[in-house]
Amino acid sequence: MTNEDSLNAGGVQKNKTVISGYGSALYQKNFTLHQATAALDRAVLFVGHQFNAKIAFFSELEVENAVVANDGSDEFRPNGKGNVAMEQAYLRFNLNPKQYIVAGLFTPRIGIVNENHLPVNFNGVERPIVEQEIIPTTWREVGVGFYGSLNRLPLNYSIAVVNGLNSANFEHGGGIGGGIGQGSVALANNLAVTGSLQYLVNNFKFQVSGYAGGTVGLSPHSADSLGLNSGAFGTPVYLGEADVQYSNNGFSAKALGTYISYPDADKVYQAYGKNLATGMYGAYAELAYDLLYKRRKEDQLIVFARGEMLNLNSSVAGIQKGLEDPTLKQTHIVAGLGYLPIPNVVIKADVRLVHTGPQNSALVINPPPNALPYKQNNSILNIGIGYSF
Repeated sequence: MTNEDSLNAGGVQKNKTVISGYGSALYQKNFTLHQATAALDRAVLFVGHQFNAKIAFFSELEVENAVVANDGSDEFRPNGKGNVAMEQAYLRFNLNPKQYIVAGLFTPRIGIVNENHLPVNFNGVERPIVEQEIIPTTWREVGVGFYGSLNRLPLNYSIAVVNGLNSANFEHGGGIGGGIGQGSVALANNLAVTGSLQYLVNNFKFQVSGYAGGTVGLSPHSADSLGLNSGAFGTPVYLGEADVQYSNNGFSAKALGTYISYPDADKVYQAYGKNLATGMYGAYAELAYDLLYKRRKEDQLIVFARGEMLNLNSSVAGIQKGLEDPTLKQTHIVAGLGYLPIPNVVIKADVRLVHTGPQNSALVINPPPNALPYKQNNSILNIGIGYSF
């Protein structure tokens, strides 16, 4: 357990502050592009405080890709992709041993990775692509959530009300991730509701979760001028997800499927010129085995394989019909291993094989021979480390 886990489980004395954190670094070689990169992917510092038996504070400050400040010189920041952000900052109010309320900036319970995103908690150097592109990870919003479990059944549940998404920031091929508020003066005329159910039986965990919310937080007058519907759930987006996890005797398996419906994507296209899909889907399945399990010692050597399929452009409506992008229909095959000398440190390596659909010539701005021909197949090597404490 990390110190954050201890605080979450109520194992910290009152008036005590705890420090925790996690991070990861990786080397990536793209064999198709003949390009290699190295990055301190993320470093996160957790600070929490137990005020009393009923109230606790949780916060995480994340730095992505090491360098954030730019002094005007590109020498130290050539790609400009550094980022610093609060990953969470919320109060937790314990109502009883089975129920609690959270208020502030928090990660809703959607999918597998969003709540369990520490690098020692998932196989592979990178998080599953489906849980990056379809379900944005780490997805956090400002709001209020109610969590609990039943007394007589192994059933956990959650429901939360958070600020909605901002359709003006959606990008073609980026799913809904660009519209996340992240607590950064997020538009809140529109709202969203998210909820989940988890059922645990024997060595299985089953979950369903969902999200429904508005994507236009403008005033009614501004929204009307753009031909968009405002209000709490105006111009809505819907996400549904189901997953199952299994673990026993060193063997583990998981599977997840998700779908996003954005029925008014055509209106957003007319308002902002964003080529957006009315439907997106993703699914993956993974098998893993700890080769050192029978030794029953602290270290683990986990070999795994995962297959993923997704389409960020599965359905397009209206005037966008000619703008379908087959490159957004993808399959990813990932295989690799991870060595954990202790449960809180991991060394990882994997190979990712990627296949996409062909390009739509109508979307090609700079065709060959000015640009290199588009390649539908790609292979990537990842090597990384991760830690949590």
